[in-house]
Amino acid sequence: MNDSNSTERLVHVPLGERAYDILIGPGMIGRAGGEISTRIRARKAAIVTDENVGALYLEELMDSLEADGIEAVSLSLPAGEKTKSFEHLMKVCDVLLEARIERNDAVIALGGGVIGDLTGFAAGIVRRGVRFVQMPTSLLSQVDSSVGGKTGINARQGKNLVGIFNQPDLVLADTGVLNSLSAREFRAGYAEVAKYGLIDQPDFFAWLEGNWQEIFSGGAARIEAIAASCQAKADVVVADERENGRRALLNLGHTFGHALEVATQYDSRRLVHGEGVAIGMVLAHQFSARLNLASPDDAARVEAHLKAVGLPTSINDIEGDRPTPDILMDAIAQDKKVKGGKLTFILTRGIGQSFVADDVPSSEVLRFLTEKLEA
Repeated sequence: MNDSNSTERLVHVPLGERAYDILIGPGMIGRAGGEISTRIRARKAAIVTDENVGALYLEELMDSLEADGIEAVSLSLPAGEKTKSFEHLMKVCDVLLEARIERNDAVIALGGGVIGDLTGFAAGIVRRGVRFVQMPTSLLSQVDSSVGGKTGINARQGKNLVGIFNQPDLVLADTGVLNSLSAREFRAGYAEVAKYGLIDQPDFFAWLEGNWQEIFSGGAARIEAIAASCQAKADVVVADERENGRRALLNLGHTFGHALEVATQYDSRRLVHGEGVAIGMVLAHQFSARLNLASPDDAARVEAHLKAVGLPTSINDIEGDRPTPDILMDAIAQDKKVKGGKLTFILTRGIGQSFVADDVPSSEVLRFLTEKLEA
């Protein structure tokens, strides 16, 4: 890991004509007007946020845009996963059209992954595409959903099933806003940070095991961890932008995690996305051990680290009634990685040795989940 004490980092995503920069550091909201006017030359903007984030940061962002001569309108939506819906997508599109946002204007997503996914989808379909700026305000969105161009909404049948690939034109990750997150929200985002080490960077995972407390306390390790995570995701996205191969590795833990989110009906009181991913990554390592692909010691190490930072690591850690194996299997069958009706999982041969496993027998998955739910 880079031991630099710099308070700002830049990660470049080289996608040809769609290349963009990710600026990481404190104070990005106050600098937004200058960065947007200089980098993408927008003179008009529409900000989409949620009611919680907007109450904290919308005024500062509006002032920054105004100071640099950018005329802006805003829309605040309810906070929570249920906002990723057709209803709210239409509301965002209506606001953009009513404001006469044109292709060279900027649509700004100020919020976490829900706002980023929803706003990016709207920005990609209004007038067949307008300029899009991600301003992620949660750790999870700063290291994952704001980078890579996946946008969309949820459907009754599952999570993120309706959407498009729409790369942002700029990402401004203000690390200062992370201090306003609850401990639970920060932990949930950390699950995605740990994921990058578990995919293919065992040294990064080992570094996280030794430095997670400084990451949580807001020391220099926090910016370093975010930058390393963004760089890891950018590298994968550049190699496989449309998820035809290697990019699927970014879904480590997500097949199980998404199924748990569906089973809990996206009730954030019971489970939030990062918590589902944490449980899912443990299950993926345990399932890999069950198939004799990896050592049980690796699964135990993953579980121990995620438990140490305060994340749930078992289905039994979720409050309320446990889902049935059949409910989970139905959700898994709707997963976007299913091809030709065959189950695809991200499994592992050890820490940092993840791989795409095609045609995983559904009978093995059902037996594994049944045992976990009965334990």
